[in-house]
Amino acid sequence: MNRINNSVLLMAIAFVAGFSSVLIFHQPMLIILKAISLAPEKLNPYAMGLTNPLGVPRLFSLAFWGGIWGLVLALSVTWTRNWGYWLSGLIIGSLGPSLVNWFIVLPLKGEPIAGSWAPPGVATALIINGAWGLGTVILCRFLGKNFRISSKKSVAARAEREKNNR
Repeated sequence: MNRINNSVLLMAIAFVAGFSSVLIFHQPMLIILKAISLAPEKLNPYAMGLTNPLGVPRLFSLAFWGGIWGLVLALSVTWTRNWGYWLSGLIIGSLGPSLVNWFIVLPLKGEPIAGSWAPPGVATALIINGAWGLGTVILCRFLGKNFRISSKKSVAARAEREKNNR
């Protein structure tokens, strides 16, 4: 049972990390790219316009999907160590969401594949999604360490209580 609880908690951490990374890493990187005139005009950071068909603000839609991708990313990097962990977060984060957007999402919206391969759009997608991926693994590591520390403390506290109850 404890193993299942840990798996659920780690997946929750991955979702929260992916969701938060959109707000903390992805969108600020878009601000930077807009400031240096690299990002396409139609992309606006922290956009609150409503998405179709559910009418959810774009920022929250992006953050939700960032959480879903956080689950995918967490499962993809679990086998890596040291620099491989960070590099995998950057590469998988950059390529995974970008490829799905280019080849599935945009055509479903009636737009050209990969936005007609316009260099600013391609570069922007890879950079902001790479920032998201790196941010997600940073947050997973930070939140996961805090979880391990708190669970070690709770195990020690429980053992101490049981010792005192005897």
